[in-house]
Amino acid sequence: MADPARAQRMAKRISSIVATAIAKEIKDPRLAYVTVTDAKVTGDLHDATVFYTVMGPSLNVEPDFAAAAAGLAKATGILRSKVGAGTGVRFTPTLVFVLDKVPDTARDMEELLERARLQDEEVARLARDAAPAGDPDPYREPRPADDAETPAEDSGER
Repeated sequence: MADPARAQRMAKRISSIVATAIAKEIKDPRLAYVTVTDAKVTGDLHDATVFYTVMGPSLNVEPDFAAAAAGLAKATGILRSKVGAGTGVRFTPTLVFVLDKVPDTARDMEELLERARLQDEEVARLARDAAPAGDPDPYREPRPADDAETPAEDSGER
């Protein structure tokens, strides 16, 4: 079993090799908007999972996830050959491509944070306009009247 530091270095190297190959060497138009985000390698260095995202040609156009997955499936053999040549290890890891859900999760988190901010503003507005119910200090005990007799202090003499 390889050490975890070596697996992390290998994952980073695989991520770099695959990203460069997709951007510059593979001419499949389905991969034009694919971005490699991360890679993970098993402890025995035999399997690598490459995470990717797909962007659309513009903000208004939905990305074609199925076409990108098909393009990556077709290019897996070429990419594995490039990884083998670029890493120089005895056994080239198998490559599995997984669509990265981090951008979707980040977008959902941003929406949740925006809703929380709006609710906080509403609560602050309500608190600003609110008046306290009852006495301003309900826990204050009434003081005895000034004319009431107070017990004489014990002087300590007997």
